[in-house]
Amino acid sequence: MPHVLINSHHPLPKLQNISYCATNSMATSFSNQITIILFCLLSTIIFNSSSLVMCNSMIIHCDKKDENTLLKFKHEVTDPSGVLSSWSSDEEKDCCQWRGVHCDNITHRVIELHLPCDTIQSDEILDKDNAKPHCLTELHLDDCSLKDINPSLQYANLTSLKVLSLVSNDFSTILPSWLFNLSHISYIDLSENYLHGQLPQTLPKFHQSIESLCLYTNDLDGPIPDWLGQLDQLKALALSYNNFDGQISTILENLPSLLIELRLHSNFLTGTVSEKNFHLLSKLKNLGLGSEYLVFDFDTKWIPSFQLQILVLENVGPKFPSWIYTQSSLELLFIWNSRVSFEPLGKFWKFAAQLEALALVNNSINADISNVLLDSKVVIMQLNNFRGSVPQVSSKVTFLDLSYNNLSDISPFLCQKMKGKRNLETLFISDNALSGEIPNCLMNWTSLLQVDLRNNNLTGKIPHSIGSLSRLIFFSLEKNKLFGEIPLSLKDCKNLQYLILGGNAFSGTIPSWINQRIKILQLGSNQFSGNIPIEVCQFYSLKILDLSNNKLSGSIPNCLHNMTSMISPYASMDVFKILTRTKYSKRGFSFVYFRVVTKYMVLDFVHSICLVDLSSNEFFGTIPSGLFMLIGLQSLNLSHNQLMGSISQHVSNLTLLESLDLSNNLLSGQIPQSMSGMSFLEVLNLSCNNFEGKIPLGTQLESFTNFSYVGNPKLCGPPLTKLCQQDEKLPNENQKREEDDDDDDSYEVCSWFFMGWELDLPQAFGEYWVLFFSTEKDMVFQIFKYIL
Repeated sequence: MPHVLINSHHPLPKLQNISYCATNSMATSFSNQITIILFCLLSTIIFNSSSLVMCNSMIIHCDKKDENTLLKFKHEVTDPSGVLSSWSSDEEKDCCQWRGVHCDNITHRVIELHLPCDTIQSDEILDKDNAKPHCLTELHLDDCSLKDINPSLQYANLTSLKVLSLVSNDFSTILPSWLFNLSHISYIDLSENYLHGQLPQTLPKFHQSIESLCLYTNDLDGPIPDWLGQLDQLKALALSYNNFDGQISTILENLPSLLIELRLHSNFLTGTVSEKNFHLLSKLKNLGLGSEYLVFDFDTKWIPSFQLQILVLENVGPKFPSWIYTQSSLELLFIWNSRVSFEPLGKFWKFAAQLEALALVNNSINADISNVLLDSKVVIMQLNNFRGSVPQVSSKVTFLDLSYNNLSDISPFLCQKMKGKRNLETLFISDNALSGEIPNCLMNWTSLLQVDLRNNNLTGKIPHSIGSLSRLIFFSLEKNKLFGEIPLSLKDCKNLQYLILGGNAFSGTIPSWINQRIKILQLGSNQFSGNIPIEVCQFYSLKILDLSNNKLSGSIPNCLHNMTSMISPYASMDVFKILTRTKYSKRGFSFVYFRVVTKYMVLDFVHSICLVDLSSNEFFGTIPSGLFMLIGLQSLNLSHNQLMGSISQHVSNLTLLESLDLSNNLLSGQIPQSMSGMSFLEVLNLSCNNFEGKIPLGTQLESFTNFSYVGNPKLCGPPLTKLCQQDEKLPNENQKREEDDDDDDSYEVCSWFFMGWELDLPQAFGEYWVLFFSTEKDMVFQIFKYIL
């Protein structure tokens, strides 16, 4: 069954007045868009600067060559959301009135494009042969899924460029050398990519103009060059989350005195950090330091000349830096991977109360926090071995994440009395030791948008007061010991989009009143019975339907094709996200990370996956044809039921399908030849049925092993050892013996396979974890990437 993990990470407050790398003072802020601002030329577009329309013209229209090039651009990109639908020469309005196009008020030449990169995809942003901008001053292509920086930009004339932002793409090439030949540029941000290589050792041409250099979260290595000390205008340097090496003292003492933002944490820097390294950096507001090989050795009486607003420390030790308590302007404190003592804890909690955001991740604090009052707007305290009851919070707190600790009691928290209006929107206490029943006190927390209590030991029923949470968007109680029916009061949560209740002992029928806007419905591994309600077909936003491993019966509804969100071939381009207050997030929303079991692996996603899992129930009848209309479907599991009939030729409509499991049913007939063209199919299991005939030829089907087909005695042809009658010659003795073994072992194999499924497939096969958070660093980074 697919296990769904919801980790909706709400980024810490965006302190826009400090972080140069997060926001450029020369550029207008925007949400998840690309903004290409040109005087003469933009994106793939070529404008003929020799034919300007003079301001004394009576009627000024969009330049025809500009229009033609925009239309060419439209035909070369993928536009699933129809953002460019107004771009047409048939329209009465000219190109200056098209969506996202902005023209000069005097010349009517196109000077700006505003295109949402989450809906438009193109690998070729600048055409090699035609696009040669001469007046490009600002280029913003963030979150555009670009894969190669050199073909896109190396042929462009970027000598006038002042701002270059290519954040969060898929660049995996070496850091381009032309970047350091831009003589007028003041702002460079290539963060959150996969760029590798080293910074050049020679002084770059931008040494007199660069103010902000942001390359964090890449794969860059080597030494940090000495020429940084010659960048007299440099105010922001962000090189964190790379593989740079070298002595920290040499680097710090060589930095320019104008620095406001310095982020060097999570590299391989060595040596000792002390107060002596900061005597020239009196203007610092944002500081990030620390690595596994650094030693912090500050004088306990040192009072810095700077007043920080953001402080990130990694691997702090051996002593807690007492100078932190002198930072009265500090708004955000993030300490992680540290084994330092926070004693006296009373002093620390009192200081933390002044912070806008507090983040303590993977530290050895090991304290009872039952009597602590948390008073920061955002509190993230994961992996600290906190114990006792969930601490109380003030009305100021909007985000609380206490996941991965050893907290045992949630009742005092939920039923606490509080002065003033409660503002808590996010409550994450997953992976703790919470036990007992959830008290019927949820009516106290009507501000909640997100609740995640998965992987605990909670018992009893869902309290009826859940209906008081009218703003609730997602609700996860996965993997507890809860039972009973889903309360009718949940119907009042009219904004609910993610309902994750798998791995409990809930019973009764699947409610027919679930919100039609639901995106993830995960009820697997419970004791639900009865039929699938026909109302499921009205879930037009549904992307994940998991009803596996229950006691459901009847036929599968033939109206599932009405789940329109799975019909689009671009469905997987969507991102699960939850809108939040813009102040607390770079883009105005928080991502939802979710975990599913598919392809016999546990996979984590942020981009949505279209998945239907009805396995391990008692469904009978034929596979409904409506399923084969869900062309956005990527994973389909109907195994371990009593389905009959044949596989429709229309299964090939599922061109994006990556995993198909129809094993352990009563299916018969031939395997459709059309399946050989399903080029995305990585996992196929048709075992333990009554299929017959020759396995179709084709690159895709021939790539699977006999495991995909075993337990079908009448099947023949590769990869099975059994030859089909038309292919038989005179088989040798060994071949006959192999074919006999195939037939004799079919029942045994299918019996074992069924037993393995009952144990849960990942356990039966030796669970193969492919986690989104592949390392601890990745997990922490995903939480804080938008502010650090």
